[in-house]
Parts: sequence; structure tokens; C-alpha cells
Amino acid sequence: MKKKKLLTILLPVIAITGLILFNALKNDTKPKVVAENAGLTLPAGFSAAMVIDALPGGAREIASTPNGDVYVKIQHTTSRGVKRKGIVLLHVDGDKATIKTSFGDFPGSGIYIKNGYLYASSDEEVFRYKLNSSYEVVNPNEPEKIVTGLIARFEHEPKAILVDDNNNLYVNIGAFSNSCQVDDRKKGSMGMKGCPVLDSAAGIWMFRADKPNQHYKDGIRYATGLRNVVGFDWNRQDNQLFVMQHGRDQLHDIFPDLYTVKQNAELPAECMYALKKGDNAGWPYMYYDQIQHKKILAPEYGGDGKKEAAPGFIDPVAAYPGHLAPDGLLFYTGNQFPERYKNGAFITFHGSWNRAPEPQAGFFVVFQPFKNGKPDGQWEVFANGFAGTQPLTDNVHAEHRPCGLAMAADGSIYVSDDTKGSIYKISYKK
Repeated sequence: MKKKKLLTILLPVIAITGLILFNALKNDTKPKVVAENAGLTLPAGFSAAMVIDALPGGAREIASTPNGDVYVKIQHTTSRGVKRKGIVLLHVDGDKATIKTSFGDFPGSGIYIKNGYLYASSDEEVFRYKLNSSYEVVNPNEPEKIVTGLIARFEHEPKAILVDDNNNLYVNIGAFSNSCQVDDRKKGSMGMKGCPVLDSAAGIWMFRADKPNQHYKDGIRYATGLRNVVGFDWNRQDNQLFVMQHGRDQLHDIFPDLYTVKQNAELPAECMYALKKGDNAGWPYMYYDQIQHKKILAPEYGGDGKKEAAPGFIDPVAAYPGHLAPDGLLFYTGNQFPERYKNGAFITFHGSWNRAPEPQAGFFVVFQPFKNGKPDGQWEVFANGFAGTQPLTDNVHAEHRPCGLAMAADGSIYVSDDTKGSIYKISYKK
């Protein structure tokens, strides 16, 4: 009797448990739902695919090869006790990528392909690897050290790199300071006279791309007064270097009597500069106000938000809202996209952390039209939706943050994400 009663109780439980397990297994076999265009909003005719969903350590700058491979620079080679390589080689076939290999024991951000070599940077050095005819690294364990001993002092450390057609290597060395105060980011602290940061940072240095073991003394300071540059590219229409500068922070926090909270969120502009040898963009003595359309004297050096900067500093060729963090710049020279995109610039805005109480902004790719080698017309958001749910009150909860840009051999463009390590491919079809 007791056994019969026990079975009466257990049978329904067993049946329900079995049903739950069956449904769980059934649901688990369902294909995962993939968001249209990998969750991005794009202009008509464009489509996007996430060719790889995660590369641990954060995917920073990227470089593509003619045979469908993509080199990815990994920002962090150690986290939570796990060690990983600093460069990943992907092979892209259609809308999917597979990892071919990984190598390099140094973290960092910069990567570039030129004249049969792969160049890659850590926060203090630049290396190069010889490539074979398949654009694969010949000896991944023995890179040639091209530049060493660069400044890296816990602020704006990543070294963006580029090589021109004359075999010159350009390296951004970001300022290890917000605005060259005596006490960095401290309320009311004034600027250091002569700003000694400029001696070894806050500019673009030029070295030879084929000379090993160079130091500061072997290069030249190509341009100065640039707080931090991550995205830059060579404009072939006028044979000139273009860079995107990260503007300074905390105008209201440091000088609350001169700037409102709203001004703090909106100023200063993120600027695009066209550089020639010897140019000075003015940091830390000035910033560009995109609302007044003026170069303004920095408060650390006697400014009040209205006084214009002294002459001698170059003008930006384009200005964008403050604190969007431009991390990638690519001049489009392909033939896949419609003609209006030809020779124009794509810019990744990594997203802000300091626009409060305004919503954080950026986290998108914009297109800047160009004509005859200069910006022409209003910039426009090209690819949006990386961050996920909007609005954001911080950057921590952004699902993805666009960083690097590269053009594929077929004219598509790749966009990297340094939050989860995703790589996107954006294409156009008539």
C-alpha cells in the first residue's frame, strides 16, 4: 500500500521533470537568433556581419591583406591570470572568420602592413615582422625591434602607427596628462610653464621604418600639440597625414567658476587635423570650441572660455562633438561602396565616459565626405547600434565599442570592437 502511494506521488513528479528536460533539450537545439546586420543600423543597401564574435583581450587596430586575412592587435595579453598572444591572424571567408594563428608576447594597440612587413606596437616599442607571399609572418617568434624607449606613463599609452610611401614610420605618443597642470586633473591647478610633457609626448614622431633600435634621438618630432591620437591615416588625394585628436577633459570639474556642467559635457571638440611637418595643434595651451568655432585659450593658461588662443596654432579641418573618443580613421579608396564614399573618411567613435549629466555618446562609425582632399559637408552617422541599449549613463555597460578600421580587398570595411573583441564586416550590394 505504501509503495503504491509512493508511486502515485512520484509518477507525476517524474513526468513533469521529464517534460521540463525534454523542452530544455528541444529549445537548446534551436538555432540561435542572429540580429539583422549584427545589430547595426546602416544606410540603405549596406549590410553587416559579425565575422567573429569574441577575441579575448580586446580587438584594437586591425590590418587586412589582399588574400582575405586580417591581423588584429590585442590590447591586453594578461587578465585574471590568463596569458594570451598580442596578435591574432584571422582568415575571413564570406561572413565568417577563423583563427589561423596567434603570436607576439606584447600587448598594445597599433598594427600596420606596408612594403612586405607587418608593423605592430606595444606601449613603448614598435616591431616589424617579415611577410611571405601569402602575407603570413615568416618568423613570428623573432620580430625586429624598430623603435624602443617610448614614453608610457599610465595615461594615453597606446602607440598608433603608420608607414608612408617613403618608408617613414609615424608614431603617436600621447600626453601623459589631461591639460599639463602642475597637479594633473586637480581643481584650480594651473598649467606648467613651457609644458615639459611636449618634449617627449603629445605629438607625432617620425622614424625610419627599416632602421632597427631607434630611440627618440633617431627620430624627429613631426607635429606637436596633439593631446592624444589613436586614429590616423594617409590621405592620398593630397598626400598628407590626417589625424583624429582626443580633446581634453573636465573643464567644469577643474574650473567650476568658468564652465557650466553642460559646457563640460559638450566641450571641447574632437578634432580632425591635416598635418605637415612642423605643425603645432596647440595642446595644452588651447582647445577648439566647435560651438563658437574658435580656438580658445585654455583656462590653465589664463583663459576664461572666451579669450581666443594666441596665433601660430593650426586650425582643425573638421570638428566633432566633445568626448566621443575617435579611435579609428580610414580613407575609403575601394570601389564597392557608392561613388559618394570614394576618398571620404570613416571614423570610429569609441564612446565617452565624461559627458554626464548628458547621456554618454559616440559608440558609432561616422562618415565624413571629402572633396579634393579636404572635408566637404556635414558628417553623418554611418553605423550605429554597437553599444546596445540607449541611452547610456556610462561606457561600462556598452555591449561593443568600435575601435579599429580596415578596408578589405573587395572594398568592404572591417570594424573592430575592443570590449568583447568582435570583428564586423560592412558591405554594400546594389
